[in-house]
Amino acid sequence: MALGRLLAATTALGLGTLGYSYIEATRRFVVREFTAPVLPAGHEPLRVLHLSDIHLLPGQLPKREWLESLAALEPDLVVNTGDNLARADSVAPLVASLAGLLDVPGVFVFGSNDYFSPKLKSPTSYLSGGTGVDVGGDWSRPRDLPFEDLRAAFTQQGWLDLNNDRGELTVKGTHIAFTGVDDPHLRFDRLDHLPADATADLRIGVAHAPYLRVLDSFNAAGNELILAGHTHGGQLQVPGFGALVTNCDIDRGRANGLHTHRTPGHDASWLHVSAGCGTSPFTPFRFSCRPEATVLTLTG
Repeated sequence: MALGRLLAATTALGLGTLGYSYIEATRRFVVREFTAPVLPAGHEPLRVLHLSDIHLLPGQLPKREWLESLAALEPDLVVNTGDNLARADSVAPLVASLAGLLDVPGVFVFGSNDYFSPKLKSPTSYLSGGTGVDVGGDWSRPRDLPFEDLRAAFTQQGWLDLNNDRGELTVKGTHIAFTGVDDPHLRFDRLDHLPADATADLRIGVAHAPYLRVLDSFNAAGNELILAGHTHGGQLQVPGFGALVTNCDIDRGRANGLHTHRTPGHDASWLHVSAGCGTSPFTPFRFSCRPEATVLTLTG
């Protein structure tokens, strides 16, 4: 009898945790706020909205409504670090949900789930903590998601495409030089950029996945701020311990939030890793890691 009660209690706890984790992933959206002192003295503060890992399905109405509400935050700049799509018919609903933000100056890079549909993966494989590189830079692999439609929707509204490219914006009188890479998780990144523009007021590196080779390159190039996503903050966090895995080679302690990154001989860069606001449709669960967007206030 005692064993039966123990099994029943264990089963109830497991089902309850699973149910809560589903609700957290699909309903408990949050906006986090950080301050990064990266601007020259005397410059007006800038509010940067960092979005990542939306993984949108058209039927995800609570997520779409929350995305629409973000325009009320009135950011000065939007940075989207990829993994926007979960299905080929997600582009139009995504663009509609972001309509209020597409009028704001913005930049973007792509992640693997802008090119390739998500696949069912073994939880054991994910929890083993491997780097998860899928195709090793195989550009010939057929891409089944309409990434060019997504690119066109963003660029037609004026957002800068930073996939293995550079760009510049002036926002509230601050000249910002951006350096971006295509998805490092797929080894699509190209790290042959010149050093960041020393004449700009601020230099920002943008990537989907915060692999160390990319962070090292951005830091050595002189970027004061680096923005990335991909990790989902571990997606499942243990209170008091944090993320179990990062799905790349960054350490668990920087799976999400505002930190620094420094290579020998260079000043430290501020690094923000977004836990993202979505999940794969095959694993719609989060625990102690709410889906998020982040407002970074950049100050002098």
